Amino acid sequence: MTEPARVPAVGTIRVFADVPALARGAADLLCERAAAGSGAFTVALSGGSTPRPVYEALATAPWRDRVPWGRVHWVIGDERFVPVADPQSNIGMIRRAMLDHVPVPPGNIHAVATEGTTPEAASAAHAAAIERLRKPDGTLFDINFLGMGDDGHTASLLPGEPVLAVRDRLVAPVPHGRENIRITLTYPAIDASSLVVFLVAGAGKRAMLNTILSGGATVPAALVRPMAEPLWLVDRAAAGDWA
Repeated sequence: MTEPARVPAVGTIRVFADVPALARGAADLLCERAAAGSGAFTVALSGGSTPRPVYEALATAPWRDRVPWGRVHWVIGDERFVPVADPQSNIGMIRRAMLDHVPVPPGNIHAVATEGTTPEAASAAHAAAIERLRKPDGTLFDINFLGMGDDGHTASLLPGEPVLAVRDRLVAPVPHGRENIRITLTYPAIDASSLVVFLVAGAGKRAMLNTILSGGATVPAALVRPMAEPLWLVDRAAAGDWA
């Protein structure tokens, strides 16, 4: 990990040599913060190619032995409205990468229902499950892992979609903007995070990352306002001049 050459306008940035190093850094961060407390610890998980190595790391030594699995709750932050067996399912990917290989209680996994229901009903049920995890201080998530698209979207908060304006629900369907209907945490849910961690890798994200870190961007990822400044964990390819 290297110190950034510049100070970002939004949050704090840590730059890693490559994706494996980024994954190890994110796994260390989760283990350290989870071990610091004694009660329930809630983590929101995103899909995508960059978070997957983090989940794979957590399922292997030494991180697997450092996670207090019995008191960590894992919440899916956004999901495609497809069956779990579909290759595009986020919970399917996360199960294969991590959850199926660790001693997590089944009741600590909070996925989005995508079969035998509707996007609206699934969104309401997921919101109710998340609300039950809320702490007395209003916090929903101790850590919220988010990715970022090269268009600046995060979770399934897509540019130009009505979901960006939702403030009265924690979870909402996103019927347009992508091939599949999606279900996502809204800004009120994401902002109720003690720590938001953006995981960004690859040269294709460099231009958007620079725009956000330089300040003034209005893309969805730049509008996240968590309880503390967000943390950007990025590889050198995405960091560009910030490395």
